[in-house]
Amino acid sequence: MKQYRLNRLFNAKSNRCFDVAVDHGFFNQPGFLQGIEDMRTVVKTLVDAAPDAIQLTLGQARHLQEIPGRHKPSLVLRTDVANIYGKELPETRFSLMIEETMLQAVRYDAACVCVNLFQIPGAPEVHAECVENILRLKPQADYYGIPMMVEPLVFQPNSVAGGYMVDGDLTQIMYLVRQAVELGADIIKADPTDDVSVYHKVVETAGGIPVLVRGGGRVSDRDILVRTQGLLEQGASGIVYGRNVIQHPNPKGITQALMAMVHDGASVDEALAKI
Repeated sequence: MKQYRLNRLFNAKSNRCFDVAVDHGFFNQPGFLQGIEDMRTVVKTLVDAAPDAIQLTLGQARHLQEIPGRHKPSLVLRTDVANIYGKELPETRFSLMIEETMLQAVRYDAACVCVNLFQIPGAPEVHAECVENILRLKPQADYYGIPMMVEPLVFQPNSVAGGYMVDGDLTQIMYLVRQAVELGADIIKADPTDDVSVYHKVVETAGGIPVLVRGGGRVSDRDILVRTQGLLEQGASGIVYGRNVIQHPNPKGITQALMAMVHDGASVDEALAKI
């Protein structure tokens, strides 16, 4: 039954997916809200741009699902909330999951759910909570036939980077992706490696599970398009970008540019012409 929902998530022409993540308000960081202050307007803009999916929280999913008609992006439902994104880690850290997760996903007609798998220096308890969340979610995902997207995130030490800074080390990403696969992920949402040319090793580590690549912090249009082209050439099954879309001065244009790359094989220059 999961295949029915995967068919809604992955484009039939390319068998790839472009998911726009707009779940940043869940994490209580003011800097995350730039460009998404008015979620009703944001969602309407993204629906008009027509990515394959939009990733939203339970409280914001209504803005997508209340829009009439069949031709709109699929819903990827964020299932967990954490307090580990600030410049300093709080004394008490957590990663908590919403109650009755899959029933909530069914009620909101989600095509997929997304759950974190954090690896944070100095916060092993958060990693343990993430594993527990996934272990609880897995049988529910199988029972209700809803794909489970696991998001392995390797953080740099806060003392080095400060805040929401991920580690692009190949080995660390591979090991955490492998754990996500072992825990039963149907889709992997992973960070890019610092060296994009080795990303095929992450894809191989996933063992046939589709790998969608996170966008990370805001960069220039050419930089994000060049990186996207390289990741797709390395075998990625798509992308999950947030701030590089929602903080862009032309969200519709950058979405259409990225869609052209993901589904039509457009070059960087061809994609840039759409912005």
